[in-house]
Amino acid sequence: MADVPRSTETATRPADVQPKRAGLVLFALILVAAVANLNLSAANVALPAIGRAFDSSQTTLDLVAVAYSLGLAASVLYLGALGDRYGRKLMLVLGMVLSVPACLLAAYAPSDTVLFLARVLGGISAGLAYPTTLALIAALWSGPGRTKAIALWSAIGGGIASLGPLVAGALLESFWWGSVFLITLPLVVVALVMAVWLVPGHVNETTEPVDNLGGILSVVLVGALILAINFAPVPNKGTQVLVLSVIAVVALVAFLLRQRRAANPLYDLRVARRRIFWVAACAGIIVFGALMGSAFISQQYLQNVLAYSTLEAGAAFLPAIVFMILVARLSAKLVDDRGARFTLLAGYVFLLLAFGGMLLLWSDNSPYWQVAIVYAFIGIGVGFAGTPASHSLTGSVPVQRAGMASGTADLQRDLGGAFMQSIFGALLASGYTSAFAATIASAPNGQQVSDTVENQLTKSFAGAAETAEQYPQYAQQIVDAAKSSFLDGADWAYTAGITAIVIGALLVFFLFPHRDREQELLAQYEAEDTGSPPK
Repeated sequence: MADVPRSTETATRPADVQPKRAGLVLFALILVAAVANLNLSAANVALPAIGRAFDSSQTTLDLVAVAYSLGLAASVLYLGALGDRYGRKLMLVLGMVLSVPACLLAAYAPSDTVLFLARVLGGISAGLAYPTTLALIAALWSGPGRTKAIALWSAIGGGIASLGPLVAGALLESFWWGSVFLITLPLVVVALVMAVWLVPGHVNETTEPVDNLGGILSVVLVGALILAINFAPVPNKGTQVLVLSVIAVVALVAFLLRQRRAANPLYDLRVARRRIFWVAACAGIIVFGALMGSAFISQQYLQNVLAYSTLEAGAAFLPAIVFMILVARLSAKLVDDRGARFTLLAGYVFLLLAFGGMLLLWSDNSPYWQVAIVYAFIGIGVGFAGTPASHSLTGSVPVQRAGMASGTADLQRDLGGAFMQSIFGALLASGYTSAFAATIASAPNGQQVSDTVENQLTKSFAGAAETAEQYPQYAQQIVDAAKSSFLDGADWAYTAGITAIVIGALLVFFLFPHRDREQELLAQYEAEDTGSPPK
């Protein structure tokens, strides 16, 4: 394999290095990541209130929900490269500063259009700061210390993200919908002060020019792809999906050609072809997609079927948070002792148990212990698999390309979440509509149901609940049918999740190297990157 271009700075690093005041530096980086994670997860719980406030269509609410991920995922590769060149600390500080007006604009948005734009701006601010946190960990730590730092970053960051719905639900009990966008402001202040004080200004950054054309193409590519994925299940959006898909394909071809020919590519395809890198990237997409997809479906299940309040539904997720954090250190140790492949597969086993539990255990009268055990499995699965997915990316690239690795790690979450949520949402909607239509058709008085009422009943669970209020004499039958139909649609989604997890596990099992071979490949990559003989 050809050498990867390097900066003029030395890339040889001791086996185990960490910065001064390592604990405080890591805490500062985790706080910065927490701002992005909370902003990403807290908004969904407020969507019904936002819809009522602005009389928004479902499509508009979908755009509000995806806007943050859109801004983040579309910008992350380009901004990560800019951080590699001009200073990761600079990008981190800029991201934190920009998040303040983005949060305020979202909280006090006068329309849903302004809210959408504010969320995109918030995503861009996260694109400046969030990937920089992982890039700095890769640059400041090495050896087993890096593995442990990534494990804590992954687990605590994921745990904080999971707290978003709980905190948002508590706020919505007493305040207006915009309050959920103010959650992170206190964290921003603390994180900004700690970052300015503790994080080194420059470390292992490249002196090569940035591929700006490649950066622009990456923004167009990822933005069009995510919008196409999210519009795909929306009725009457076929033309938009087709146009966006064509734009994404054209941008992809142009991006690949540019990266092959550019002297200093934004996304080094020679590095991306490394087996440890691309298999870990694919595995991570499924892992984080499973996390976000399960949260997307399960929160609706808890509120619609089990009649949990918003606060109760958010609190129900606590087992996932606890186990995600507890498993982090064990995951780091397993990566060092048994290798990334073993640890990834362990995570996949627990994710498979989680989705199997959803499919087999969850019903219209499930006790909380059945909910809790599924969430515990999710936390354990992501806790195990999240660390090696991120660690393998950062470990298989030159330290000067840490922004590329961290950008890919961030895309794992955003693309995985977009894919899973869109697929799960489409299957849930289709399954719900089909099941409710079949229930109406088989009912003794089904022929008396008008087309207008049937459309309202089959549109969504909320539509059925609204219809039940209009016809109180049939309210219980309507609600029972809606719950049953929701469960049928959810089962379709759970089955898709199981399929994706099995595919990911097979990919890791057959293509990710065992520990000894993994170490050999990592040594080979380091030798190629530094121009020195393998150790």
